[in-house]
Amino acid sequence: MPFCSCNDIKLYYEVHGQGFPIIFISGLSGGHWSWKEQVDFFRNDYQCIIFDNRGAGKSSKPQGPYNIEQMALDTVHLLYSLRIMEFCAVGISMGGMIAQELALLLPHRIRALVLCATHPGGDLHIPTSSDIYQRLISNEGLSQEEIVEKNIPLLFSQYTRKNHPEILNLYRQGQKLIPEQPLHAFQAQQEAIQGFDCCKRLFNIKTPTLVMTGQDDILIPPENSHLIAERIPQATVKEIPKAGHAIHIEQTQTFNQNIQSFLEQQALSKK
Repeated sequence: MPFCSCNDIKLYYEVHGQGFPIIFISGLSGGHWSWKEQVDFFRNDYQCIIFDNRGAGKSSKPQGPYNIEQMALDTVHLLYSLRIMEFCAVGISMGGMIAQELALLLPHRIRALVLCATHPGGDLHIPTSSDIYQRLISNEGLSQEEIVEKNIPLLFSQYTRKNHPEILNLYRQGQKLIPEQPLHAFQAQQEAIQGFDCCKRLFNIKTPTLVMTGQDDILIPPENSHLIAERIPQATVKEIPKAGHAIHIEQTQTFNQNIQSFLEQQALSKK
């Protein structure tokens, strides 16, 4: 299995396809498996890089604390190890925060940035309600299956839960196959999110940016996407209807096509 050594840890990664590189960065507790539908869509025209953040999947799970800049530096090490000089970054939720830091770390190498269902941190970001947040972080004593069921109403819109049980069932089946995340690693990732603050630095991101949000996202309210777009000079916002936090799973076709159109607008071509 491919691993990249990043200082004190090892990151698990996979590379699929050929062409201009896209690196997909996962959210809290997520990993390479989160991007299956995106890899299947883009791999014929682009090189798709997927990996597990520290604390998740097959990557190392050291004791905390973690922080978002540290995880962005992990991503930098991975890109360097793969000898990727220019790339597009797509990040969702916590992965969108990592992608913001990545754009600041590698401004001359990142050609396009896609920030999904995320926020800029700091005092200006709009938090979720305290009860929803408590439900999200309350994993102690729960089995993996119980965590999945607890999180479904937090991740998926009411529309999807009512009309598309097949999407939920695929999600359930996929979650059964992934390595269980230790509680200490979940808490360390979650605390990294709480400590993140990029709001005052977003003006320094000059990369063309697409910001996407689900209109029914209760975990990270859609207003955060507009806050981000107001502060990145070359940013546009796309709100996706009938989608909650897991927009890449709920509205896969719309999600993928928006990214594809954005990359073509930036002349980041197919192979």
